[in-house]
Amino acid sequence: MTPSLRWAFGSFFFLYFAYVGLVSPYASLFFLERGFSVIEIAVLMSMLQITRIIGPFSWGWLSDFLSNRVGIIRFCACLAALVFLSIYFLQSYISFFIWMFVLHTILSSLMPLGESATVHALFKDNSFDKRYGRLRLWGSLGFIFMVLTAGELFQRNSIELYPAVGAIVLVSLALVTFLLHEPKMERRKMVKGELLVLLLNPDVRWFLISGFFMVFAHAALYVFYSLYLANLGYDKFQIGLFWALGVFAEVIFFYFQSRVLSRLDAEVILQAAFGIGVVRFILIAFLPTTAILIFAQVLHAGTFAAHHSAATKLLQRWFTGPLQARGQALMATVSYGLGGTLGGLCAGWIWELSQPRDVFVMAAFACGLAGMAIQKLRPRHYPGR
Repeated sequence: MTPSLRWAFGSFFFLYFAYVGLVSPYASLFFLERGFSVIEIAVLMSMLQITRIIGPFSWGWLSDFLSNRVGIIRFCACLAALVFLSIYFLQSYISFFIWMFVLHTILSSLMPLGESATVHALFKDNSFDKRYGRLRLWGSLGFIFMVLTAGELFQRNSIELYPAVGAIVLVSLALVTFLLHEPKMERRKMVKGELLVLLLNPDVRWFLISGFFMVFAHAALYVFYSLYLANLGYDKFQIGLFWALGVFAEVIFFYFQSRVLSRLDAEVILQAAFGIGVVRFILIAFLPTTAILIFAQVLHAGTFAAHHSAATKLLQRWFTGPLQARGQALMATVSYGLGGTLGGLCAGWIWELSQPRDVFVMAAFACGLAGMAIQKLRPRHYPGR
């Protein structure tokens, strides 16, 4: 992969996750300013996960069928920018509901297709272990940049600037996609039932189950960690620092990823990530002192960054050629779509019926189930290892 192409993919990740860093913390505040109730806002925000259940796989199938990932990425990025700009014309709650659903159904295509295009390009020149983490870390930097920058902007001015910031980010993302390209894809005819055969492979099923439970566990973190810290007496600035520390830890892992992936099989890294997850969530639940919580946030490097890198690499064992994009999309659907949605719902139910720490006990239990699932994989090494 040439330096200019690395810059293009790095910019793509930076801008995509800058948008995530805008919508995740601040969209709910924007909707609150519009006068919507907490329940109405919760339904609107649920679109971020629900659209990941069917969206990624549908776009992935189309990409593999047309053998043109980058073309679909450009189309979806441009369409998303146009749809986002319609926010200036929305008034009613139902219009915002439809807008959130349509917008994030389109956006749900970008990360699975962007990941598969990046992986394809890196595997073509045998540089995945060395380069992937250093490209992917730009997404983490984009998230940190937007959380801090937008927070300061909205604090000094008004949350009414939310549409302008979102429009700038998504239009920039659309422009960057025209700098992307990848090596020519293999034009192998898709075989009817080929995907079903893979899904009948027990290794694939156990791998997907492990991903489901890992994101199920992290849904508790994403939805309730800030509220949990607030209940412990931390102010908003301190809570922001805890979040920034976790994302900074994943940046460090992505930068040094090659040293880990070149020495350990992906299954071993996944098993370690699940074990770290159990420890992390138990610490958050039962030992929530400042020092322990700081240490638990550093462990985000293992529970997110290491898991994501190893899972992305392991997908290439089964999903290659005309199945590659659907493999990435299937992982997004099962983990972030189903796992994230159900994890958030279960965490909310436990939060209401029990005490807050039990949400993280549930998360630790889910990480344990993920570890049990990945242990079912049959030992196998990559060619040349």
